[in-house]
Amino acid sequence: MTSAFSADGAQAIHQRLDVGTVRSTQGERLEEFYQIKETCDFISSNNFHVVALQFPDSLLVDSVPVAAKLEEGTGAKLYILGDTSYGSCCVDGVAAEHVGAQCVVHYGSACLSPSRRLPLMYVFGRRPINLQKCAVTFREFYPDRKSRVVVLYDVTYSYAVDDFLNLLQPEYENVVASALHVDGVPCTSQGQIAGRGEDGRVESQTSLCGDRFVSKFGRRFLLKEGCGIDDYSMFFIGKEGATLTNFMMTWNKCSFCSFDPETEAGRVETAGVNKALMKRYYLVERAKDAAVVGILVGTLGVANYLAIIEQLKELIRKAGKKSYMFAMGKLNVPKLANFLEIDVYVLVACPENSLLDSSDFYRPVVTPFEMELACNKQRGWTGGYVTDFRDLLPGGCSYVESDGADADGEEADVSLITGALRSLGPTARDAVDATPHLSLVPKEQTGTLAHTHTAGSFLASRTWQGLELKLGETGVSRAVEGRRGIAIAYEEEGQS
Repeated sequence: MTSAFSADGAQAIHQRLDVGTVRSTQGERLEEFYQIKETCDFISSNNFHVVALQFPDSLLVDSVPVAAKLEEGTGAKLYILGDTSYGSCCVDGVAAEHVGAQCVVHYGSACLSPSRRLPLMYVFGRRPINLQKCAVTFREFYPDRKSRVVVLYDVTYSYAVDDFLNLLQPEYENVVASALHVDGVPCTSQGQIAGRGEDGRVESQTSLCGDRFVSKFGRRFLLKEGCGIDDYSMFFIGKEGATLTNFMMTWNKCSFCSFDPETEAGRVETAGVNKALMKRYYLVERAKDAAVVGILVGTLGVANYLAIIEQLKELIRKAGKKSYMFAMGKLNVPKLANFLEIDVYVLVACPENSLLDSSDFYRPVVTPFEMELACNKQRGWTGGYVTDFRDLLPGGCSYVESDGADADGEEADVSLITGALRSLGPTARDAVDATPHLSLVPKEQTGTLAHTHTAGSFLASRTWQGLELKLGETGVSRAVEGRRGIAIAYEEEGQS
């Protein structure tokens, strides 16, 4: 229930909001779920005096009692971060720095993307799970006891994985469980990770073992010798969502089965992968047709986000396209609808927030990998998919160097959407660089005309281009007192 009142106290607006019912956690359950003791030890042992507590919307109901217990146990000054700038799965280090926090305690589900701004502790919580039912479901999906299976899970069930494996062994000798890691540092079932090194990087405590060691999305597991990732099936513990979709898109050649602890139901998850890949490839074609690209900053906390933005800007420039950068917090349809001159957006975010369903948007939103497929002639479509933009950077496992700025030759193909001829190459790039505000420019080699599309030319074609400045034409007047009150009942208006 919300109410707004006019200045004289008369009720003006009376509106009922349906926010749902969220039960708070009580007593000993609060201590266990939010790991109060472990968090107090983390804060006290590191001598932190100012701490930011980051809660997702679903757990905000418990934020005040949790903060009270931590303050009582540590004496530290605590700030509750309730409304994150981007996805709640990412650590909001920027908001924490605004209050001068020395560390962040992140609660709830997490994407485990590396964040190098502040030391942090993850508290995943412990959602209930029927392990016996989960084991029965696993045996139904994999009756062959020699099956090679990797067990993946939502972080909120990490505390129960060891007990789950004990129910399967020694029957299933080829079952591999993934462990939670953040940039090489293991997370315990309590979610703690090691502090940062002096250079700001997380100190690694684990060594890699060649191609047998797979490390993706905060999960790490060791494959059997002589086997690759495509030789394994995947069993996921958790509900359907961005985490599962991320795994399926990345390892799309593996079969997936899942168990939802909330409904205690299992199912085969192979149905929509190929269809989803086809939809993503359609977005690649839209990106190839685009002349103006908007780079959306979808994170300020994931490590190396600035590096991928610079790489995208250079890649888009080499492809003869224009790019503009936007930082607008959480995305929605009205925000992006303000920029009709943009043909396609590319979202720089954590892996779980990158696969945005843009069907309701006026312009498609693609991932950095899809933008590379559209602009980098050296990268071909193989069916593999990359959702972590850090893999696209130099030194990453999926890095492919693009053509240099002085590369010769121009590649032309036909758009699968419009049927028009399009080209990527130095000629188109030079045209954009030389005349950024013209729509028609001469090609130096052929003497023909090349069409370029920029935001400036789009703005020039509009009948209304915004408020006119009229510098020096408007007289200066003294400031006067404006209206007071609310729009339907200003104080100076007569009472009816």
